[in-house]
Amino acid sequence: MRIYHNELDKTLNKGFKPIWLVFGDELWQKNDALETIKNSAKKQGFDEIVRFNIDDKFDWDELFQEYQSMSLFSSLRIIEIEFTTGKIGDNGAKGVAQLLTLLHQDIQLIFHGPKLDAATQKRKWFKSLEAAGCFVPLYDMDTKQLKQWLNNQARQLKLTLPADVIDLMVELFEGNLPALSQELQKLSILFSQQPVSVEEAEQLFIKQAKFNSFQLIDTLLIGDLKKCLTMLDQMQHDGSALGQLVWVVHKEISQLYTMLEQIAQGSNINDIFKQYRIWDKKKPLYQHALNNISLVNAEQALARLAQVDLLSKTSSDFNAFILLSDVFISLFHDEISQNFSLDYEYN
Repeated sequence: MRIYHNELDKTLNKGFKPIWLVFGDELWQKNDALETIKNSAKKQGFDEIVRFNIDDKFDWDELFQEYQSMSLFSSLRIIEIEFTTGKIGDNGAKGVAQLLTLLHQDIQLIFHGPKLDAATQKRKWFKSLEAAGCFVPLYDMDTKQLKQWLNNQARQLKLTLPADVIDLMVELFEGNLPALSQELQKLSILFSQQPVSVEEAEQLFIKQAKFNSFQLIDTLLIGDLKKCLTMLDQMQHDGSALGQLVWVVHKEISQLYTMLEQIAQGSNINDIFKQYRIWDKKKPLYQHALNNISLVNAEQALARLAQVDLLSKTSSDFNAFILLSDVFISLFHDEISQNFSLDYEYN
């Protein structure tokens, strides 16, 4: 059985399942799902937890001995099994098959770990676990889902959040659910059931938002230049290292330039994605960028990025983060920015 995170409470209320599988990289959802499952089990008397970490070298006999042993503390136990990788090898597959022959209602098994690729989810050992229990795959939320999540969380906290405050929170904290959850808790303490104005929210949030170069690149790929400028401004306030940021941006634009060259020469886009190991989740971002960036613009953006790098190392009279925003604009709208010199002091 497979469900989404927001179906967890309803599924738990339907009765005991001997196995729960929680896999994904979204930290807040993972912690919330594991806590919810364990709290539900504790209410049913499962008040002892035993933990194991599993990789392809794990000795499964340890798990079998624990599963079959009588507990000194509780007749009902939770055995929590964390996968350090989705690759458990032939020994692990055999271990899972044997474990499935031992299932009983005195033991609650919880398997969790990082995101599993499609091939792993199709393996016999994993499908057997899923068939015997419930699989909760965790996915990053898109903007629409994130707004729904924010509204649901606000209702639970008895918070009144206008649409413009929701939009602000999405803009500043998208991709960082732990930070969003923390800010919601803060709002619930400060405002209780009183409406929160966008001005009040800005004062609280603007210094708390943290962005990294990976989020910046993803935002650039989809062409959201306004948000890119907001992120650059905040990254400057946070003291982000410009040299490292220039390196990441140069690497990404250089790759886009090479991809565009290959497309111009007739290469298949799927072959290009495979060559550069672009994840399925990232493919729509790159597809958008490759559809909206010309080879000429990518070349000009690289040239202007080289100027930014030089100016940042030879002069303190320029705000390099502002100059970097010019590079981003050039990538999509070089016809606008090409007539404006980066070295604005002397031009």
